Amino acid sequence: MKKLLSIAIAGALLSQPVLAADMSKVLRVAFPAPETGFDPAKVSDVYSSSITENVFDPMLTYDFMARPSKLIPNTLTEMPKVSEDGKVLTFHLKKGIYFAPDPVFKGQTRELTAADYVYSLKRLVDPTTGSPTGYLIAGKFIGLDEWVKTAKNGKLDYDVTVEGIKTLDRYTLQLTLKDAYPALQYVLAMPHLGAVAREVIEAYADNTMSHPVGTGPYMVSEWKPGTHISLVANPYYRKNIIAYKPGDDIGDQQLAKEMNGKTIPEVGRIEVSIIQEEQPSWLAFRNGDLDISKMPQPLVRGSMLLDPNDPWRVDLKADLKKRGIKLHRDLGEEITYYVFNMKDPVLGGLGKEKIALRRAIAMSFNTTDTIRNIRRNQAVKAQYIIPPNVAGHNPNFRAAFEYNPALANALLDEFGYKLGADGKRHLPDGKPLVVDFITGTTGIDKQWNEYWQKAFDQIKVKVAFRQMQWNEQVKSLRTCTYGMDGAAWLADYPDGDNFTMMLYGKNIGSENYACYSSPKYDKLYEASQKMVDSPERNALYDQMNKVMMADTPWVMGDTRFNNYLTHAWIKGYKPHPQFNTLWRYLDIQK
Repeated sequence: MKKLLSIAIAGALLSQPVLAADMSKVLRVAFPAPETGFDPAKVSDVYSSSITENVFDPMLTYDFMARPSKLIPNTLTEMPKVSEDGKVLTFHLKKGIYFAPDPVFKGQTRELTAADYVYSLKRLVDPTTGSPTGYLIAGKFIGLDEWVKTAKNGKLDYDVTVEGIKTLDRYTLQLTLKDAYPALQYVLAMPHLGAVAREVIEAYADNTMSHPVGTGPYMVSEWKPGTHISLVANPYYRKNIIAYKPGDDIGDQQLAKEMNGKTIPEVGRIEVSIIQEEQPSWLAFRNGDLDISKMPQPLVRGSMLLDPNDPWRVDLKADLKKRGIKLHRDLGEEITYYVFNMKDPVLGGLGKEKIALRRAIAMSFNTTDTIRNIRRNQAVKAQYIIPPNVAGHNPNFRAAFEYNPALANALLDEFGYKLGADGKRHLPDGKPLVVDFITGTTGIDKQWNEYWQKAFDQIKVKVAFRQMQWNEQVKSLRTCTYGMDGAAWLADYPDGDNFTMMLYGKNIGSENYACYSSPKYDKLYEASQKMVDSPERNALYDQMNKVMMADTPWVMGDTRFNNYLTHAWIKGYKPHPQFNTLWRYLDIQK
């Protein structure tokens, strides 16, 4: 157990004015998988990022009410000023924003400055940080790559000025790009770009994952890795009064009535439990031990009224509605997919026989069945790298291979995958063919494995499932030490760049889980990054999807409907596609 709220910090809390947040209000939630830590530069999984987005402040954020999503200033006085050529961005910080108390500050308040964002940006590309999200800014800013090369004995001098990332004064930051990068402002709103204090990172250099200190609305008070995380309201958080301006939507009008005039945050404490199995999590919600829950897919039919012909037409059953439980539903800005390791000796490579094997596997998997039986019709097929409601999506494109086991078998026959004495196919060179498939350990993982086993049986290919926790799977994905695995990508920002980056060759080791490298794809991607949302960029996206289809590094999965439930006492809830959590926007009225 790591207790992060020390006696020194507790003393600092007592010396502060009364918190706007009510410490008697406790929000209880659960994660379905363990976190990895809380250094924003070192994490990228959704569960760790759910904590860091509440502890650290990026310069930009999203308007909670606006749909489609709209960027707004967070720690800035106004939106950044952008030069005519799109290469120079100037940011003016608000004065009087302070880091949460920590012994490193020796009892003094520590103001957020432009230098903190310079330091935080540089950390992302420092090899000693080992950031999985450094690709977001690497190669983008003038002088940044050259600075990385100046390391002496593995250490970089952070006092050296980098022309592309520098301060103009205490509260002014200027970023200068090599080329226009329209998606940059979205990137700057991501949790990974939250500001850290240099003295904190240096003081806790041996374990920055366990010592998060930011300027956000909450701070970590206790952490039992893989079991429980406790957050408390940051006593130094700036005054932020809710003033929603709803339009004609009745739900938004009710939200404004519930929340206008209240502060961010209202809830004083957040208790996060790690509950990996869906059934215990659901029981905890039904018993009132959790305040918010995602509807488990196996229980959808027993708890919701469904229209089998229209997944949008749903409602809760009477027993839940009588208790005041509310359903909050949207189609996720996400895709699920299965990745082939393109460096794997069995599945990888761009030879015709390797592409044939991957394509046959894709055609043997019945996504329609899994949507019906596992998803309970709460998903739609993914047909494009970019999902619906994200800029660049093409609803008319069909990237998924149709389910066709007969054609899959014929394809394998054609490319020399012959049956052995054991009734299973061998590689064209006669060596055994075994697909390494890493997978999770939960009950829902086992259901998916059953469908994949059926798929492999239909094409007479042997598969070996290796079970591991999700954080261990991520390590295998980033080190290209696996054969196949399943994944999901939720939109960090509502632009196609956030999805097409997943197959960019330079992102191997980070978010390119397929370890895929294609000069054709990379050239198209690099051209698209310089363009705003437009028909011209969409044409490039179509070409990128065609390249992906031809090489088949993925088996396309689905896009899920989100069915979130809240108890009657939770106020202010409205799903937002870019936020991992909504905790700061909620109130509890029992």
